[in-house]
Amino acid sequence: MLKEFREFALRGNVLELAIGIMIGAAFNSVVSSLVNDIIMPPIGLLLGDTDFSDLFINLSGGQYESVAAAEEAGAATINYGIFINTILDFLIITLVLFLIVRQANRMRREESEKVEEPTVKECPHCLVEIPINATRCPHCTSHLEPA
Repeated sequence: MLKEFREFALRGNVLELAIGIMIGAAFNSVVSSLVNDIIMPPIGLLLGDTDFSDLFINLSGGQYESVAAAEEAGAATINYGIFINTILDFLIITLVLFLIVRQANRMRREESEKVEEPTVKECPHCLVEIPINATRCPHCTSHLEPA
């Protein structure tokens, strides 16, 4: 059983999947930082110096200056600002993945559309396929024009 598990775990697809998950987790950190540290501050400034991560609805009735203060006090909150940041994370990740898949599809399409140069031609006298650079047909021995 241990041998079968090792064979399964070391199969190419499993390793590739594990690497993809690790890269995805690292990519998530980068995108979260992009949204929270670069995109949201200018948007918050345009909307009147608003920090989206501190937007919340307090359900417990007390007054708290931030989500962290409300959580520290144990208050029930609806953190819609954090939800907005999460939606922006999702949209950016989706856009980046779309651009990557689009480029990969374009490269795949270009590869399949490449026209290969012919390597054979047909003898005009006997209609047998011969190499493109042949000057004499090996079948009927006719002299041919070089390609």
